[in-house]
Amino acid sequence: MTVVGAGVDFFGWFDWSDVAAPTGVTYTIEINAAPTAGLHFTPELLTRLVQRGIERSDTLLHVGAATFKPIETEHVEEHPMHAEWCSMTGDAAGAIRQTRTRGGRVIAVGTTAVRTLESYAPHMEGELPPWIQTRLLIAPGYRWQVVDGLLTNFHLPRSTLLALVAAMVQGGPARVRELYALAMDEGYRFYSYGDAMLILPDRRERR
Repeated sequence: MTVVGAGVDFFGWFDWSDVAAPTGVTYTIEINAAPTAGLHFTPELLTRLVQRGIERSDTLLHVGAATFKPIETEHVEEHPMHAEWCSMTGDAAGAIRQTRTRGGRVIAVGTTAVRTLESYAPHMEGELPPWIQTRLLIAPGYRWQVVDGLLTNFHLPRSTLLALVAAMVQGGPARVRELYALAMDEGYRFYSYGDAMLILPDRRERR
């Protein structure tokens, strides 16, 4: 998939009109608790994505303390993650495998979709358990296995969600601070009902 613009773009209501015709894209949407990133997708926009040949799969993660507990340790790697249950269907796993085979990208909509997909990574080629328990902490230095890009809102400081974003953004925490400062200068809205950012790392640098 080719995106017009820089590696990270900001959006209010997410509009795929600037995205060139994709070569096989699967995106997964979080559908539990407050699906804040998914709120940017209207029924009309979902229809347009299908018309452009972009496949959709759903995942589920029962949000608990692991998602919202602030990082209070000196080093993020020392942060204790509480267990959360997540689920992905065989159809979703199949769509992801087919997208990979075609050379397409898997774009996660929301951080809970990211954690579900990456938690299921060890099971993608075998029998898929209907539910698994995850304590996955994604922070800078994480080696991505499934997700190629992310659409997510702007998150609180010292949160595991922001650490996840820093793991996806090329340039890590320093680049995220620059982007968040730009977002504040431009008047973007933060948190659950705010604006979103699309992160599409250079695939060559992720090998």
